Amino acid sequence: MIDKPRVIVVDDDMSVRRGLERLLRSVGYEVELFASSRAFIERGEYERADCLVLDVRMPGPSGLDVQHLLVSAGHDVPIVFITGQGDIPMAVQAMSVGAIDFLVKPFDDVIFLNAVQRAVAKSRQRRA
Repeated sequence: MIDKPRVIVVDDDMSVRRGLERLLRSVGYEVELFASSRAFIERGEYERADCLVLDVRMPGPSGLDVQHLLVSAGHDVPIVFITGQGDIPMAVQAMSVGAIDFLVKPFDDVIFLNAVQRAVAKSRQRRA
């Protein structure tokens, strides 16, 4: 039996976290939520995720800061960025460091789920 793919969502907006949790669980993902990047970093279980959904702008370290922290520490967790205030340079920066996708809120559920699916596939392929 294959384990359920695990998706971690880090976003400071509770309604976004809950909405993404419902959506992801409805298609069979195991979901863990964090209200801040600091809480996620302190937990330190990066490799347990098949996909990390990161808000770009949050109090404390930004999603881009978390990405750089993970990459510099050698953690290869596929990341899907979400943001309400993105721009092209920010997206290019995230993608150049290996992000799977960079989505501007509000985004289409199907587009989001496709990005998560690509991240999970990359994670599973890396572990195989």
